[in-house]
Amino acid sequence: MSAPPIIVTKKKGGHGGHHGGAWKVAYADFVTAMMALFIVLWLMNTNKQIQEAVGGYFKDPSGISKKIGTSLAGSGENFSLTKQNMTLLKEQLLKSIHNINDLEKLRKNIEITVTAEGLRIELLESQNGTFFDSGSSTLNQTGQEMVTLLAAELGELPNKVSIEGHTDAKPFTGASNYSNWELSADRANSARRLMQQAGLRPDQVSQVRGFADQRLRNKDDPMDASNRRISIIVQYLNRNEDDLDEPLRESNGDTSATPENDTKK
Repeated sequence: MSAPPIIVTKKKGGHGGHHGGAWKVAYADFVTAMMALFIVLWLMNTNKQIQEAVGGYFKDPSGISKKIGTSLAGSGENFSLTKQNMTLLKEQLLKSIHNINDLEKLRKNIEITVTAEGLRIELLESQNGTFFDSGSSTLNQTGQEMVTLLAAELGELPNKVSIEGHTDAKPFTGASNYSNWELSADRANSARRLMQQAGLRPDQVSQVRGFADQRLRNKDDPMDASNRRISIIVQYLNRNEDDLDEPLRESNGDTSATPENDTKK
């Protein structure tokens, strides 16, 4: 009898089941993370202007919003100035002022408040005169620098601007036909002229008014130097045109300046 045949079975080695390409997703995440890392490293070694421009792209990719001030041009920090977000403009103006060393020392003479009429910027005089020399309607060097800075920032806005001049209660002692009424109006007009030269559009100023001592900032002390001031009001975009003829209300908030009393203008 012949021996039974020997059957040898060979199993072929094969790959495991289908992996589903999960490794590709992990690899893509790794490449994306590396790209983000290199972008951050590059930005850390660029100047501030480029950093703001790149950051602005992600905040406003379309780039069609209105830019806020020349220091923010191309930065993407853009928004429509309404009652809801006027505080953002206040913060930007304060930041711009604080970034200039010569103007930083004037922080006690600048008060910016959000009111029912808009953003009110008060340039407060001190005993020795801060923005105007005593009895003069011409801005001094400090006043010109401050007004020029504000004009450059506000000139980029679509909002209308009104400018007011105020004095303390001491009668003007100059020419007999010249009083606090003329002085307050002339100071407001002096600020208006320089602001339009420095950045405000010709049609951006809606009003220029002089109130003399009729709207004292410190009613308890009519002779207080802080009553002598220039007020620049950035009006809300949605404000009715008829409201422009109504008296603007003064801010009654806490003061940020503590100037001394003065017996001169």
